[in-house]
Amino acid sequence: MQKAVLSRDQKRIEELVQLFWGEQEQRTFDKTYKVAELPAFVAKAGEEMVGFVSFVDVPDDLLVVALGVLPEYQSVRVGSRLISKVESEAGKLKRKRILVSTSNDDLPALAFYQSLGFQIYEVKPNVIAEKHGRLMKGIANLPIRDELRLQKNVL
Repeated sequence: MQKAVLSRDQKRIEELVQLFWGEQEQRTFDKTYKVAELPAFVAKAGEEMVGFVSFVDVPDDLLVVALGVLPEYQSVRVGSRLISKVESEAGKLKRKRILVSTSNDDLPALAFYQSLGFQIYEVKPNVIAEKHGRLMKGIANLPIRDELRLQKNVL
């Protein structure tokens, strides 16, 4: 794992963000972020970037804005190692918590974060549907409506 500082890393993050979410910006915790412009840790297999985690420093906390791992590298702890790097960064910066959000339909992400010790602490009803201006179908055909906010204490 390394911190993304190279322009080619930013370019690849842009490509992965487009692949995973179909847009360059992510809205989380009531703010919109351009993912590739944020600090990030990247995971590589040889020279190929296979995953990344983008984050932002907010008062008292680190906020994970986007975590993306290529499907063939999921379930082999790439995502867990990326979150571990964010935890280390939070410790260095003396932040109290790591925050992350996911949509109500993304049960795999919810299970992943909870397996790492994150807890749901807030639900923001309808914010994802309002962002897109419509109700969309997500994983298992569930309607995508709500932002689920999770936290993990690090201090």
